[in-house]
Amino acid sequence: MTTNTLRGAHGPTWRRFAAPVHCYRLAGLLASPFAALAALLGAWGLYLGFVAAPTDFQQGEVYRIIFLHVPTAWLSMIIYVAMAFWAGLGWALNTRVSSMLASALAPSGALMCLLALITGALWGRPTWGAWWVWDARLSSELILLFLYIGFMALHAAFDDARRADRASALWALVGVVNVPIIYFSVRWWNTLHQGASVSLSAAPHMAEAMLRGMLVCTLALWSYAVAVVLWRLRLIIGERESGAAWLQAELGASFEQGQAA
Repeated sequence: MTTNTLRGAHGPTWRRFAAPVHCYRLAGLLASPFAALAALLGAWGLYLGFVAAPTDFQQGEVYRIIFLHVPTAWLSMIIYVAMAFWAGLGWALNTRVSSMLASALAPSGALMCLLALITGALWGRPTWGAWWVWDARLSSELILLFLYIGFMALHAAFDDARRADRASALWALVGVVNVPIIYFSVRWWNTLHQGASVSLSAAPHMAEAMLRGMLVCTLALWSYAVAVVLWRLRLIIGERESGAAWLQAELGASFEQGQAA
């Protein structure tokens, strides 16, 4: 295999995916399968969590909110790290698609963070006797929501897309320090929030049926987030590349296929 084969006709093969045209098409191909997977896993996860999983002997039925609370809390942190990574990559390498992907991730991350806070409050009322306490875990998760909102607001404050990408990338990179604070807060401080139910270094502190349901719900929300982010990425690319010939050809081909169907 020659060097030219590895590089391809227009540079290294991996660089093809940094082009808006290829990302636009790839996102279109992957979004619907992930949405279908999210629906299937979601139905399975709800069955496992609300039907198959046993009642908790301490908290009763109210513990079942864990099947939404824990996955959204995990994703709120993971999506922020991914958003900061792509924003930083776009800033460092001046790759437009990386910055667009960071912008596409932000609303989904904010949604997961908001759901984690709401479900946490609903869970906290019967277990702690309060909707909200200024607990280290809760407070740092609230800060994460403000970081998401700040990222989106800062990006919207600039008329020039490239300046908006650079400014919001700096915001995301500075804010990423909050993610380990959220994760380790229950170890670093004396908090009301319980420790991790699932850890890579220890056996799960929950029944196998409960763990299975929670993991399936996590995969369902993950698939949902991927599908929505890919659809949003296509919209952002379409907005920024509205005058590009390739996009007009792509939209024209899609219209003709729709007419033929």
